[in-house]
Amino acid sequence: MAKRNKYSFKDFTITVEEKKHDLRGYIFFAGLALGSHFFLELRVISALQPYYPVLSKITMSLSIFAIILLIGRFTENIIINRKSSQGEKYNLLSITRLVTTVLIIIVIIAFLFQNLYAIAVSFGLISLVLGFALQAPITSFIAWLYIVFRQPYKVGDRIQLDSLRGDVVEINYLDTAILECSGDYLGNDRQSGRIIYFPNSIILKSDVINYSGPYVPFIWNETPIQVAYTSDLQFVEKCLLEAASRDFEEKYPNYDPARLIKWQPNVYFRVNKFAWLEAVVSYPVEPTDTTGRRNRILKLALPALNSAPEKVQFPEGTQR
Repeated sequence: MAKRNKYSFKDFTITVEEKKHDLRGYIFFAGLALGSHFFLELRVISALQPYYPVLSKITMSLSIFAIILLIGRFTENIIINRKSSQGEKYNLLSITRLVTTVLIIIVIIAFLFQNLYAIAVSFGLISLVLGFALQAPITSFIAWLYIVFRQPYKVGDRIQLDSLRGDVVEINYLDTAILECSGDYLGNDRQSGRIIYFPNSIILKSDVINYSGPYVPFIWNETPIQVAYTSDLQFVEKCLLEAASRDFEEKYPNYDPARLIKWQPNVYFRVNKFAWLEAVVSYPVEPTDTTGRRNRILKLALPALNSAPEKVQFPEGTQR
C-alpha cells in the first residue's frame, strides 16, 4: 500500500512517497519461486527434461529477485516506522532503494550472461569509458554518499553554500534542492519561493554552513539599536533584555528551565562609526525565525524605550 507522507518543517512542508507494502504478497511470491525451483530439481516430469537447465535458472533468478524485494520492502517498513528525524529517515530510505535496485540489476545481468568472467571484463571496460565520459555525475554520486553518511546536512536543515542559502527540501543521487532564503529580491531571511538545485559535487570543494548545528534548535543572532551618548545605558540594557526574554517565554512557554540557562540574552554597547552608540541585544533564535524574532523584540523594546525620553535619547540631526 502506497502512502504519501508529509514531512513538516519550520516554515515549509514537503511530500515524500513512503511505500508501506503488504509483505504477504512478497512472501508468497518468494515461496512460490523457491518451491518451483526445488520441484524442478526433482525432475519428475520427463517431458520437461530438455528444458530443466533453463527453467531451473529462471526459477532460481526469480527466487533471488523475490527475496531481494522482500528484504528491501521489509527494511523500508522498519525505517518508516522507526522514531527518528525526518532527514535521517529520508536518507535511509534512499540508501535502501538504491541497494535494492543495484542487487536486482546484478541478478538480471547474471541471468542474461553465463560467463561471469566475461561480464566482469566487459563491466570493467564499460566503467573505464563511462568514468571519463561521466566524471561530473559520478562525482556528484560520490558526494551523495558523503552527504548520507557524513551528514553535513539533512532534509529540513537550513544551510549556506557559497552564495546559496536556503532550507534543504530534497537530496537526490546527483543534486540537492533547497528552498531559497533571502535571494535577489529580499533583504531578510524569509523564503523567497524559489527552489535552487545544485550538483552534490559542490560540497566536496566548498564550505557548508549548517544553521542547524550543535546548538539545535537555536543559533545566536543580534539586533543593534542606535542611542545617544547621553542615554541611561542601564535602562536601555534593562528594556532590551526584558523584550528578548519576554518574546522567548511567549514563544516557548514549555521550554525546560534547566536548559534555558545557556540561552539567556545579553546586551553590549559599541561605538558606531557615525559617532553614536549602538546598544546590541544578542539572543537565541531558530534559523528560520530570525526576521520574525527581530521584529517582535523591536516591537516590545521600542515602546519601553520611548516611554522614558529623559532616559533614552535617539540620534537626531547633529545631536549625538
